[in-house]
Amino acid sequence: MSVRHLNLVPPAIQVERVDALCARGFSAWHGDIKVLSEISLRVPRGEVTRRVGPSGAGKSSLLRAFNRMNADVAEYRDEGELCLYDESVSTLPLTDIRRRIGMVFQQPCVFPTSIEKNALFGLKAKRLSRAERAERVETSLRDVGLWSEVRTRLDAPATQLSLGQQQRLCIARALAVDPEVLLMDEPTASIDPLSVRVIESLIAELRGRYTIVVVTHDIRQARRISDHVAFLCEGELVESGACGAMFGQARDARTRTYLTESICDC
Repeated sequence: MSVRHLNLVPPAIQVERVDALCARGFSAWHGDIKVLSEISLRVPRGEVTRRVGPSGAGKSSLLRAFNRMNADVAEYRDEGELCLYDESVSTLPLTDIRRRIGMVFQQPCVFPTSIEKNALFGLKAKRLSRAERAERVETSLRDVGLWSEVRTRLDAPATQLSLGQQQRLCIARALAVDPEVLLMDEPTASIDPLSVRVIESLIAELRGRYTIVVVTHDIRQARRISDHVAFLCEGELVESGACGAMFGQARDARTRTYLTESICDC
């Protein structure tokens, strides 16, 4: 009797892409000025997406819209839809959004209180034991490489830290509430080169644990530590795609020109 050889290699498993954030036909206005026009964009879970483009392109406006930072601005209005894991951002309570979507700004924004209280600021409403508070502080500061630098002076004013340390403290504060997404608006633009390298390494290490969206003018940085790149110009999304494809095979001439000239100017 002949023996039939069976193929025991399992078929390739198709991993379904999950989007942490998405925009569907999203437009926004400040008064009569349209700052975003019909943006449709998907942000994959657990990856680093960079938004690049010239000043005034709408990069920061889109970032702030996901966090609903303009919710109480009288002159602001929008249409279309922004989603967090298929939940419309407009229907979620602001407290939920701020917990699930962390935000880090260009200028470090520490509060005039201790390092420890800054790290725990987002957890004020939670009833945590002293041990739980200490654990949260240590974990979040370790995540940003700051624990060894400040562990003996947690009661010291956060304003005494260098700008680079303050920015890492702001990231630690965002991480302490265990967000699903971390939005960063030019987080390295105002700090020294050494701190820039530390935060670049931090973003690379956090990839996978968090979905990270970064607005940047530093095209070399975008090329170094991005999974996806989205190019915006004059309030419109010109194109987006995997980092390698965007830098090597961008479809739109405006994208190719911006990425190439920005690298040459660095």
